[in-house]
Amino acid sequence: MRILIVEDEVKTAAYLRKGLSESGFVVDTAGRGDDGLHLALTQDYDLVVLDVGLPGCDGWTILRSLRQAGRESPVLFLTARDSVPDRVKGLESGADDYLVKPFAFSELLARVRTLLRRNSGRGPGPLQVGDLELDVTRHRAVRGGQRLDLTPKEFALLSLLVRRQGEVLSRTLIAEQVWDMHFDSDTNVVDVAVRRLRGKVDDPFPAKLIHTVRGLGYVLEER
Repeated sequence: MRILIVEDEVKTAAYLRKGLSESGFVVDTAGRGDDGLHLALTQDYDLVVLDVGLPGCDGWTILRSLRQAGRESPVLFLTARDSVPDRVKGLESGADDYLVKPFAFSELLARVRTLLRRNSGRGPGPLQVGDLELDVTRHRAVRGGQRLDLTPKEFALLSLLVRRQGEVLSRTLIAEQVWDMHFDSDTNVVDVAVRRLRGKVDDPFPAKLIHTVRGLGYVLEER
């Protein structure tokens, strides 16, 4: 799942990005309000973590613009503004939650997962391909009735493949989406990760779902 963090404090943004990435999320950051608004309007995010005081335009303006544009991604305000009027303004403006700095990352992560779970309840249920079922908000993968023990990055990789099942994904695209990095085509980080994922998703089962398309990349589909 993709999360956008709009935060002008460099250390806070880096801390959030590291923690959420380690928890299996793909994270983009913006240090200016106008840049964050542009990303939120042009990309698809499952959640936006938003500061109030930002250069370019403030968090109130970003939230208002998103809702006016019909963007319904959950928004979590993360700000030092702790007054009751600010909290009320944030929630009445269309935010889904409001967390005051300083904060404990464990609480932030719990709130993020709650918002994603709540939002998924308004949409389709778990993703499924054959006998593989993926519950993204609960970070749960099951195949043939057996729970798969996946690392956060393995889950993120499988989630990408399942969400785009039937589509051949290049190694570059996978690296950008799962590791948020660009890399030289000779690097085998994606191949190693896919091999490990196959060991858990495909090897114990007769029907294989993850396939190599020579010269192009990987695809997940029933054959």
